[in-house]
Amino acid sequence: MNKRSILRAVFRFANRFIVVPAFQRGLGRIISNSLTGDIMVLGILGRKSGKMRYTPVSYARIGKRIYCYQGKEMKGQWYINLLANSEVEVLLPDGRFSGHGEEISDAAEKLMAMRQILKGSGVNSSMYGFDPVAAPDEVVREKTGGMPVIRITLDSTKPGS
Repeated sequence: MNKRSILRAVFRFANRFIVVPAFQRGLGRIISNSLTGDIMVLGILGRKSGKMRYTPVSYARIGKRIYCYQGKEMKGQWYINLLANSEVEVLLPDGRFSGHGEEISDAAEKLMAMRQILKGSGVNSSMYGFDPVAAPDEVVREKTGGMPVIRITLDSTKPGS
């Protein structure tokens, strides 16, 4: 097993047994902080199984919308599932909501959202080799160009939350 595979296994374990359960119990504020960055958990129906699947992602809240992105390494199952069914459950540090996710096609909105997400990514804010606060727009576009950005419009608070 190579270093990358080991790291992925550690993240999967932490996400499944620590991050997701903490958010489901209303303890997201412990996980999402200035060190780890702004993290939320998305609940998306599996396109094949029809079961609700949960995954932590970095996010930015801009106005009444939530933005997140799919990293450049590979297309995650959550992203593929969202393309198949855009209705999502959003577990934020301050509550649980339902919403509708869609990939952004507008270049200006995508740039603005990506910059905000990376600015709120804690110690990982420069993971793509630039400072998201100071980098010119061209650099942000170049380094993040192939990464899909998702806009989530929240509907309402989920019952029982």
